[in-house]
Amino acid sequence: MKKLILIISSIVLTLVFSGCQNIVPTPPKRTIDPNMPIVKDIKILTDMTEVAFEWTPIYTSNIKGYHLYRSDPLKKDGKLHLIATIDDRYVSHYVDTKLVPGTVYYYRMSTFTDENRESEPSSVVEAKTMPLLASVPFIKAISGLPHRIKIIWRPHPNPRVAAYIIQRNDLTNLEWHDIATIDGRLNAEYIDKGLKDNKSYRYRVKVKTYDGIISTPSDVVEGNTKPLPPIVSGVRASRDLPKRIEITWQKSPKKDVVYYNVYRAITPYLFYTYLAKTADNKFVDMIGKDGVARYYKVTAVDNEGLESLKQENPVMGTTLAKPASPVLTNVVMDGNFVKITWKSGDNRAVKYTVIKTYNEGFSQKKIRYINIYDNIYIDKDIAPGKSYSYSIIAVDKYGIESKPTEEVSIDVPKQDNIN
Repeated sequence: MKKLILIISSIVLTLVFSGCQNIVPTPPKRTIDPNMPIVKDIKILTDMTEVAFEWTPIYTSNIKGYHLYRSDPLKKDGKLHLIATIDDRYVSHYVDTKLVPGTVYYYRMSTFTDENRESEPSSVVEAKTMPLLASVPFIKAISGLPHRIKIIWRPHPNPRVAAYIIQRNDLTNLEWHDIATIDGRLNAEYIDKGLKDNKSYRYRVKVKTYDGIISTPSDVVEGNTKPLPPIVSGVRASRDLPKRIEITWQKSPKKDVVYYNVYRAITPYLFYTYLAKTADNKFVDMIGKDGVARYYKVTAVDNEGLESLKQENPVMGTTLAKPASPVLTNVVMDGNFVKITWKSGDNRAVKYTVIKTYNEGFSQKKIRYINIYDNIYIDKDIAPGKSYSYSIIAVDKYGIESKPTEEVSIDVPKQDNIN
């Protein structure tokens, strides 16, 4: 009993020690038996990453199965290494997978028994995997679209194709990036959106089979996004129109420009806000005030909605300022009348308005005498012993009034003092 316990303990310690050291037992060396039957009539069928084998099975009772040996194309030693063990003598087919397309491999087979006796190897069989699937035979990039490039190709003729992988390069380096996978062999286009304006990109397509094999890349094509319309030139703004500013510019040389946007700011340095949209090459900004300055920029918009950049420097326009105030030269009594004379402040005045102010009881009265075309006015509507104040306004051809002159007062003598 003690002997049995000692043997069991020894076995357990050995297993624990082996597990801790991660020691894998070496399989017993096989013995070549020249009397064992040799595998014959090996037939092969190749694909891009697979080689299929068919042979005449050997039903001899002491045969357990078959060994398959293969050369490694990455090693130059010419040796064939065991890659598969088929533990059933009745099997007659096997597929070697995960191979490199377009590569030559060499194979041999042998039989083996439970006692690890092995037959002489079969004759060497050469197998060359099919070359990697070529990509689509035709590809084209369609340029001139806004923010996008359209890629079209001819559907791949191979029914094993399941999808297309679209790759892009932006010409700044040699790297290619997968940007989309299009499922379905008969699909034949992709639109790459969200691109920068007026920029070139390169494209190519790879096909992917149902079993995950990816082809060589197609030819490289180049496409360009549509550029923005050119900056609008010749922008001008008026400075001599009453209560309005007219902005004009040269029409865009691009035939696809359909309208223009006008932007405005109250100073040249503030944000320019949208003002108007017009198909004409001019716009009138109705300000409604005199002597007001505004700053403008104009953009062109094409039929795809692409808008040109704004001008770097704005153009300033102003409404027509008020005419200069007249210069009041004299206010005197002339007999029973008050005589007011003045000089023009500039050459814009076409007529004048005389403003008379006086007190009547506890209220102040103000009278405007309009449409006076001379530089003199005789006021006959006066009363003895009253005080009157006068100021003059110049009016231009647009009806814009100047600021009034300073008031000049005169006292009308009492009746006894009037000659």
